[in-house]
Amino acid sequence: MPLDAQTVRKVAKLACLKIPEARLAPLAEELSGILAWIEQLDEVDVTGVEPMTSAVAIRLPMREDVVTEGGDAAAILANAPARHDGFFSVPKVVE
Repeated sequence: MPLDAQTVRKVAKLACLKIPEARLAPLAEELSGILAWIEQLDEVDVTGVEPMTSAVAIRLPMREDVVTEGGDAAAILANAPARHDGFFSVPKVVE
C-alpha cells in the first residue's frame, strides 16, 4: 500500500507533528517501504500457532481472594501530597 505526500501530511496533522513540506515525499517513500515489509508477514503460515501474551511462558502468582475492610482511609490519605474531602486531589490533565 504505497503512501503519497498528502496522506503523510494528513497523518502528521492527526499526530500533531509538524513536518516540513520538503520532507513529506521522502517520508512517504520510507513509510511505504515499512508497510510493504509488514505486508510480507501475511505470507507466513501461522496455522496451529497459539497466540502469545509473552515471549516466555510464565504463570503469574495469584493471591488469595479475601474480603477485607479496605484499609484505614486516614492512614492512606496521610501519604497523599494533596487531598480534598477525604479523596486524593490531583491536577487536571485534560486540555
